[in-house]
Amino acid sequence: MVKDFLRKKGVIISAHTYLITALSYMALGLFSSLIIGLIIKTIGDQLGINILTEMGSFAMDVKIWGGAIGVAIAYGLKAPPLVLFAALFSGAFGAELGGPAGSYASALIATEFGKLISKETRLDIILTPLVTIFTGFLVGSFIGPPINQFMTGFGEVINWAAYQQPLLMGIIIAVLMGLALTAPISSLAIALMLSIDGIAAGAATVGCAAQMVGFATISYRDNGIGGAIAQGIGTSMLQVANIIRNPMILLPPTIAGAILGPVSTAWLALENNAAGAGMGTSGLVGQIMTFETNGFNWDIAIIILFLHFIAPAIISFTIAVWLRKKGWVKPGDMVIEYQ
Repeated sequence: MVKDFLRKKGVIISAHTYLITALSYMALGLFSSLIIGLIIKTIGDQLGINILTEMGSFAMDVKIWGGAIGVAIAYGLKAPPLVLFAALFSGAFGAELGGPAGSYASALIATEFGKLISKETRLDIILTPLVTIFTGFLVGSFIGPPINQFMTGFGEVINWAAYQQPLLMGIIIAVLMGLALTAPISSLAIALMLSIDGIAAGAATVGCAAQMVGFATISYRDNGIGGAIAQGIGTSMLQVANIIRNPMILLPPTIAGAILGPVSTAWLALENNAAGAGMGTSGLVGQIMTFETNGFNWDIAIIILFLHFIAPAIISFTIAVWLRKKGWVKPGDMVIEYQ
C-alpha cells in the first residue's frame, strides 16, 4: 500500500536516487550559479571590467546558488511544477544556514514531501508549496547546520592531513576524487560540501584532470578527435559503461593521478579552491580556479600545462600501450556510447 503510493507519487527511496541523481543535479545547479559566477567575476577582476565583477558576485550570492540547487534537485527528482518552484526557497534557506550540504538536504527532503502532497487535495495550489517550503525551513533550521558542520569538519581534517602528509594524501586525494569524477556521482558537489582547499584541492584537481585527459588520450583510437574533446573538457563519465565491461581501462588514468597527485602536493605545493577541486579539466574550470588561487603568471601556467595535461596524457598512454600488449585492453574497449 505504502510502496504503491510512493511509486505513484514518484518518490523512489534509493541510494541511486539520493546519492547519484540528486548530487548530479546539485552539481548542475552549482555550475549554473556559483561556478559560472566565480568564472565571470575572475574574468572581470583580471580585465578590470566592473560589470562582469558585479554580475559574477551576484551569481555567487548564497541565496542565488542555494536556490539554484533547490530547483536543480527538484527538477532531477521529476517534481511537479509547484514543488519545483517552491524548492527554490528550500535550497536557498538550507544554503543560508548550512552551506552546500544544508542546501542539498533541505531541497532533497522538501522536494520528496512536496511530491507526496502534490495534487492530493483541492487546495493543491496552496498546500503543495506550503508543505515544500515548510519542510525546507524545518530541515534547513535543524538538520542542515549539523550536516554542514560534519562535512566541513571532515574537509578540514583532509586539508590539514594534506599538509602533514603531502606525499600520502596527494596519492589518496587524487585517486579518490578522480574516481568520483569518472563515476556517476558528482565530484564537484563533494568538493564543495567538504570545502576542500589548499594543496588538497590542488591534488583533487590533478586527479580529476588525470581521469579526463587520460581517457581522452588512450581512447583516441576508438573515438577520434570528437571523443577526445568530449572526455578531455567534458567528462570522463562517458566511459562508465566501458569500465563496467572492462575495469582494466580504468588503470592508466588512475595510476597517472596517483603519480601526479603527490607531485602537486609534496613538490610543487599547487593550491586550488573547492570550486576547482572537483572539476578537473571540465570546461577548463579547474585550470581557471588554479590561476585564481595561485596567481596569473607564466610559472603557474607551465605547472598547469604539465600537471593537468601533458603528464597525464604521457603516463596514461604509456600504461595503456603496455596493457594492450598484454591483451588486457583491446580495440573497441573504450568506444563511447553516444557515437
